[in-house]
Amino acid sequence: MLGVSRRSLCAAARRRAAVGATAAAPVEAPSATSRPVTNGAPGAHQKRLLSVLAAPMATGAGNVVSPKLMDGALVGRRYESSAAAVDSSDTPPAEKFEYQAEVNRLMDLIVHSLYSNKEVFLRELVSNASDALDKLRYLSVTDPDLLKDGPELDIRIQTDKDNGIITITDSGIGMTRQELVESLGTIASSGTAKFLKALKESQEAGMDSNLIGQFGVGFYSAFLVSDKVVVSTKSPKSDKQYVWEGEAESSSYTIREENDPEKLLPRGTRLTLYLKRDDKGFAHPERIQKLVKNYSQFVSFPIYTWQEKGFTKEVEVDEDPAEAKTEGDGETKTEAKKKTKTVVEKYWDWELTNETQPIWLRNPKEVSTEEYNEFYKKTFNEYLDPLASSHFTTEGEVEFRSILFVPATKKEDITDRKTKNIRLYVKRVFISDDFDGELFPRYLSFVKGVVDSNDLPLNVSREILQESRIVRIMRKRLVRKAFDMILGISCSENRDDYERFWENYGKFLKLGCMEDKENHKRIAPLLRFFSSQSNDELISLDEYVENMKPEQKDIYYIAADSLSSAKNAPFLEKLTEKEYEVLLLVDPMDEVAVQNLSSYKDKKFVDISKEDLDLGDKNEEREKEIKQEYSQTCDWIKKRLGDKVARVDISNRLSSSPCVLVAAKFGWSANMERLMRAQSMGDTSSLDFMRSRKVFEINPEHEIIKGLNVACKNNPDDPEALKALDILFETAMISSGFTPDNPAELSGKIYEMMSSAIAGKWASQAQPANRTQQYTPPGFSEPPEAEVVEPVEAGQQK
Repeated sequence: MLGVSRRSLCAAARRRAAVGATAAAPVEAPSATSRPVTNGAPGAHQKRLLSVLAAPMATGAGNVVSPKLMDGALVGRRYESSAAAVDSSDTPPAEKFEYQAEVNRLMDLIVHSLYSNKEVFLRELVSNASDALDKLRYLSVTDPDLLKDGPELDIRIQTDKDNGIITITDSGIGMTRQELVESLGTIASSGTAKFLKALKESQEAGMDSNLIGQFGVGFYSAFLVSDKVVVSTKSPKSDKQYVWEGEAESSSYTIREENDPEKLLPRGTRLTLYLKRDDKGFAHPERIQKLVKNYSQFVSFPIYTWQEKGFTKEVEVDEDPAEAKTEGDGETKTEAKKKTKTVVEKYWDWELTNETQPIWLRNPKEVSTEEYNEFYKKTFNEYLDPLASSHFTTEGEVEFRSILFVPATKKEDITDRKTKNIRLYVKRVFISDDFDGELFPRYLSFVKGVVDSNDLPLNVSREILQESRIVRIMRKRLVRKAFDMILGISCSENRDDYERFWENYGKFLKLGCMEDKENHKRIAPLLRFFSSQSNDELISLDEYVENMKPEQKDIYYIAADSLSSAKNAPFLEKLTEKEYEVLLLVDPMDEVAVQNLSSYKDKKFVDISKEDLDLGDKNEEREKEIKQEYSQTCDWIKKRLGDKVARVDISNRLSSSPCVLVAAKFGWSANMERLMRAQSMGDTSSLDFMRSRKVFEINPEHEIIKGLNVACKNNPDDPEALKALDILFETAMISSGFTPDNPAELSGKIYEMMSSAIAGKWASQAQPANRTQQYTPPGFSEPPEAEVVEPVEAGQQK
């Protein structure tokens, strides 16, 4: 009725009856902030509940009154009570205790070391409540009487946004007076830790207790947002209920016995947080619900939050007297219907917040692809299905479960160091998604997924993640699974899937070649490049190795700024004749990635634009003869070029070009030099050093080189020959991918050579034709040609 569940009404009625049965003394008259206890029948209780829920009708349609937290009937279960009620006048004096640890040091540790943001206090307190419930469930297996006060195991969170109060109640194991002192008196003590230790000592640790982290530490996170914390707890081991009370700025706390029947619990613990002035925003029901869904969505016990709800209904509207008189004047007017309007009646009730079950705890064989896709879209706010997913469990030294996804589209840039793509859970409690390479390297930051570990502490900090050996083991296994998932895309029958992946994330894998040497063997098969024989299609290194000639020993590549430049580079001439395939590296990251790989399947990567290229076809006698013949020419060219080149050699890579400029074996290639020039923060001194290590190679079979060889022997100081050398060198720089130092000077030399080559060429052809023409003065026309007239007979006309 009015949206209130039958269970809520019945539980509230049972609570009233239980209070009446357990009251040992008559209750004093209620004060302004406490309510009398009614030992009436369930019907009377329901009547009282409905009267409160119907309060908006009594106060007017525009003023909706929210039930106050002190109304015990509204909590929907027998052990829920007020978060704002004050103690009764007959409360016994509290006993004062000193913290075993210095409170200033304690708070500094909580705020600055264990937690990076305040909102995790709710995660910690809910985890502690889950701990208490799990402990009760485990102990009830051997002692069923522990559940006699109520079999329901759940967590309920209630807020009072007006007063800044949050109440968290669980029906767990509770604590005795001694346990309160031991668990909440010092940060070093932990009820859960002691319980697990007892389990191990009794050799029962193999059972699935699944208890969540240290209670003492988690409890003190409440002081991140609270000035005052009150803990009311009832253990099945004790007949009394005790109240622990502490303040943030105090070095002591108090413990007293709870005698107020309005606040008695059958079993469990109730935490009441009195929030700081700046943190009262946490007391909004919507904020609490959002935090529970974010951090505690997958806790194994139901979590209910106190939410405002509403339902629509039709209500009568008073008629306007003027309109009623007009209708009464009509004799034939039928009886008019009563006017109504739709209004929203608001009320408060419990709402289940963590209704989603963790998909990663299920058997992968039982989860469909549609379920994986739906989980991915919901968790990471995506609208497209992922390219691939991997659901796995690792056991052994470290145990954790995970689901990884490869997104269909790229959202992060390669320069983004921090992403929120990996969500870390500890025992199904969300810890963080703010990582900087602790779980995944930067080059795999595009991978999204969840990781749930039972081996990490709940209060995980950045320092713990960086130093933990468990995290390092998890990282290795996660990276390995991510590569297996990507390899599955590359082996798919649908080639378009990997083409789409490479278009989005190819640069990330190339970055991995530079940053992760340990995983080169996993990254290399995933790389794709253009080649001289692939017809503008990307190929893998495996495909290249399969296409290698039997006598080919190395993997050849050339780096350029475009595919056209790479294909027409003079370095490919001899390799094209031999039908050797050459990788064309046109992306700025390609050359650095390949240089970091150095080899693949025992095949070395060789840059064909660098010196000492070995094509496996050396003829030592022939090479010796050529070197002897052109040794003087090489020295002559080196003397002319000076420090522009390291030396001049005879080339074995050219067939149609006269010369080429190659980089030294350990120097920059033309492509790398171009990239380094573009660096705004580049070191010019290193640039000058690396640029000087160039080798000028000449082709002795070319006519230009043969002519220069003759000039060197006959007239080495001929200005025309020296000018031709300069133009030849600078032209070789351009064709080899380098940039001339003085393009304007080169242009002037080319223009001068063109002028001398074409001077008078077409004029000499036109001069003989001009000599045959006769001069005709102005005003005179050329004489007409003589016309031959044949004789005709008289009377005939031509």
